[in-house]
Order: sequence, then structure tokens, then C-alpha cells
Amino acid sequence: MRRVLLIEDETNIAEALRFILARDGWQVTVCSDGAAGLALAAAEPPDLVVLDLMLPSLSGIEVLTALRAAEATRALPVLMLTAKGQERDRAAAEAAGVSAFMTKPFDNAEIRARVRALLEG
Repeated sequence: MRRVLLIEDETNIAEALRFILARDGWQVTVCSDGAAGLALAAAEPPDLVVLDLMLPSLSGIEVLTALRAAEATRALPVLMLTAKGQERDRAAAEAAGVSAFMTKPFDNAEIRARVRALLEG
């Protein structure tokens, strides 16, 4: 079973994403803190990380930068989600090595398709 690590601090969004992805057959681990999520990804790299931009302790950009710096997680697909769709956020995520970027609110079918594409690509 494919494993997705969801690092999202908004409980309602995390639960919605967990439900959507689990229903699609993914094993989803949810973490609400940037530093804790980074530790989980480093300890046992998942097949994909879905990462919020604004998180407690470490931002999504900081988590992504650390994932790209580590040999074990360098090639890990990362889908970044943010409520802030500003161009500078997207540019910062792309500069840090994000695989894909989506803004909230998102369409359920779109998020499923994006996750599938990242895992199959």
C-alpha cells in the first residue's frame, strides 16, 4: 500500500484530506507540526508528502528544504498546499524543490488526480 505523509495543522483540512486519500487506497499518516513531520519523513520516508505552507515550529518551505537536503528524501514527491496562493509563495516553494503546488480550497477530484500523478510519475 502506498504511504502518504500529510503535514497539515488545520484539523478540518487534515481530516478531509485523510478521508479523500484513504478512500483512494492510500495509507495516510497525519502530522500537525513541521518539525515532527520532518522527523517522521526522515525516519521512514513515505511515497509522497502533502505539505502545508504555514505550520507550527517549521514552515513548509523549511521542511521542504530539509527534505531536499537529505539523501533519503531528496527525490521524494512533495505536494505543497497553501491558502496563500501568492506568487512569492509559489516561487519560494519552486526554488526549494516542490514537486507540485495547490491552493486551498481545493477540489477533491483535483487533489486525488495530483496525488496519483505524483506517485505514478
